[in-house]
Formats: sequence, structure tokens, C-alpha cells
Amino acid sequence: MATTSTVAVGAGSVPGGRRRRDVNTLPLMAPSVVLLLLWMIVPLAMTLWFSFQYYNLLNPFMTGFAGLDNYRFLLTDRALWTSMGNTLLLVGWVLVITVGGGTLLAVLFDQEFWGRGVARLLAIAPFFVMPTVSALIWKNMLMHPVNGLFAFVSRTLGLPVIDFFTNFPLTSIVIIVAWQWLPFALLILLTAIQSLDSEQKEAARMDGAGPLAMFFFIILPHLGRAISVVIMIQTIFLLSVFAEIYVTTSGGPGLASTNLAFFIYQRALLDFDVGLASAGGIIAIVLANIVAIFLVRSIARNIAD
Repeated sequence: MATTSTVAVGAGSVPGGRRRRDVNTLPLMAPSVVLLLLWMIVPLAMTLWFSFQYYNLLNPFMTGFAGLDNYRFLLTDRALWTSMGNTLLLVGWVLVITVGGGTLLAVLFDQEFWGRGVARLLAIAPFFVMPTVSALIWKNMLMHPVNGLFAFVSRTLGLPVIDFFTNFPLTSIVIIVAWQWLPFALLILLTAIQSLDSEQKEAARMDGAGPLAMFFFIILPHLGRAISVVIMIQTIFLLSVFAEIYVTTSGGPGLASTNLAFFIYQRALLDFDVGLASAGGIIAIVLANIVAIFLVRSIARNIAD
């Protein structure tokens, strides 16, 4: 009588007797890891090297090791500090508008009303518009002092026409960038609100909590982590805003709307001073890392609490 025997194969094993966890995945990961390191380290190393060199494309005879001269020149240049101040103002006001407006819109879109799906789609749509296209729309169709929509409304109401990019350049940039990033904050915060336990809100209503009490004592504390994530992600991207400034004001009038990214562009591609531009890039990297460390620690503390 023939008998059959069954050999049990472990869930963690593969044919050939080797377990899955014993397979060496390093050769599979190495190409992508090496490419990523080269992608980051080579440009950073070149930027660091050029920041210590005299390298001006308009003056090829002035070369050699500059030491800290490029950094010394930048740190005593009023334009650098003005651009850093504009950068902080731009980032700060955009965060205030997007986080505040995103929170209020998230609460609104969490309610039931007719056409909510279409309204959500329209509210999120600006996030998918390219920065250059967005800047052109605001510059030529909305804020133009002659042909813009705002000028038409002002003339219709008998009010003086405002030339936004001349009189309020940085404010105009803040409005454009905030319009682009408000949908991102709305999407993250709306998702966080929808994860709030409905029984908790119902219990608060039964205890007599009104809309304001519900918002300040239940919804807003629940959004704490999501708001921290929005602030961290947006800050990283807002520190490098460039296209909106380039298309609309070109950093002017004067230095009124020049941020750190545009300041580096001016030194590199307008003054052709690679050494100064590289030193400015290193300063920007240091500033971005300080901000990133502060935000990461704040978020970690928020999550721990």
C-alpha cells in the first residue's frame, strides 16, 4: 500500500531551503541608494567648493581660493538680510492664511450640503495649477491695473485702481502663493476632521456644546497633529518660492519682493558670480535645516503628547 508524505514548507521559506529573511537585498537596493546619494551629495559638494572660490563668469581673471570672503561679503550685504526678512514674511503670512483658511474650509466642507462634491473639487483644483501659470493668471487677468478683474470692479464702483505689483508687491506674492497652497491644507485637514469619532461629537452635542465650543474644544485639538504636518511640509516648499516672483515682480520694486531663492538667482544668473551665489546657497541650506529641525522636534513633541 502506497503512502504519501507531505512536507510542510514554512511561510517564511522559499524554494531551495533559504528563508526569505536570509535573502541579501543589498544588491537590489544599492543602485537606487547610490544614485540618490550622488543626486544629493555631488551638487552639495560642488556648491560648498565654489562658495570658497573667486568665480565670476564676467571676470575670468579673478580666480583662486577666497576663503570666507564670499560669506563675509554676503553677511555684510543689506540685500541678503532684506531677502531673508522677505522670505520669513512670505512663509509666515502664507502659513497663517493657509492653515487658518484651510481649517475653516475643512469644517465647512465636512458639513452636508447640496453640491458638496463639486465644491470640494473646485476648492482643491488650484493646487494642481503650475506656479508659473498661476502667477500669469493673477498678473494678467486679476491684478492687472488696466485689464484685470480687480481694476474693472474698482472702476465700476468708482474706486481708485490699485497697481498691486507696484504698491503691494510682497502682499501680492503672498496672495498668489496662499491661493496655490490653501487646497493642500484643506485636503489634509479635511481628512483629519473626517477621522474624528462621530460619537464624540454627538456626546458633546448632548452635553449642550454649541458650534464654537465644538470647534475650539473638540475639532481644533483633534487637528493639532495635522496642522503640524501641514506647517512642516509647506514651510519646506515655501522657503524656495521662485516662479511666482520671477513671473510677476522680478524681485522688485527694488528688493521689496526679493526672497532668498530669488536673491541667489540674481547673484548666479544676473551677476554671474558663482562664488557668491554658492555661498548664498549654503546659507539657505543652513537656514532651511534649522527650520526643519525645529519643526520636526515640534511635531515629535506634539505626537508624544
